[in-house]
Amino acid sequence: MIAVTGGTHEEFREYVVARGPTLLRAAYQLTGHPNDAEDLLQAALVKTYLAWDRIQERAAMDAYVRRAMVNINISWWRRRKLEEYPSEELPEPVLTGGYGYLPERVEQALDRLPTRMRAAVMLRYYEDMTEPEIAKALGISVGTVKSTVSRAMAKLRGDLTIPEQRQLEPQA
Repeated sequence: MIAVTGGTHEEFREYVVARGPTLLRAAYQLTGHPNDAEDLLQAALVKTYLAWDRIQERAAMDAYVRRAMVNINISWWRRRKLEEYPSEELPEPVLTGGYGYLPERVEQALDRLPTRMRAAVMLRYYEDMTEPEIAKALGISVGTVKSTVSRAMAKLRGDLTIPEQRQLEPQA
C-alpha cells in the first residue's frame, strides 16, 4: 500500500483531474483500444505518483507521464509479440457510404496500423521526437524507424485517399 501524505496526494489528484482527459487521448493513440488506453494511463500514473516527490520540474509533468506511457506500452507489446501471428489471408476492406469526418478517419486509420507502426508514427508526429529518439525508445535501429514510419505513412495515405468515383459511360 502506498503511504499517502496530504499535500502530495492532493497535488497529484489535482494534476490528474486537470490533465487526465488529455493524457487518456495520448494513451488511446498509443494503444488503439479504449480499455488498453485506460490501463496504460493508470499504470503510468502509478509510476508518476511513486516518483512524485523526486520530480523537480512540475511543468514537465505531462512529458514524464507520456514517456512512462510509451515505455510501458513498449514493454506490453514486446510481451504480446509472441502471441500474434500473421495470417495467410487479408481481411476484406470495409466500405462505407460516406467518408466521415477527417480527424475521425485519421484516428481509425491509425487504429488499423500494426502496434510498432502506430507507436513510431505517434512518437514522430504527435510527440515530435527525432528518429534517433524513436529508435532508442522502441529499441530498434534508426534505419528501422525510417522504414517503419515510411511504410506507416504509405498505409495511412492509402487508407485516407478517397477513391475516385466511377462515372458511368452512356450506353450507345
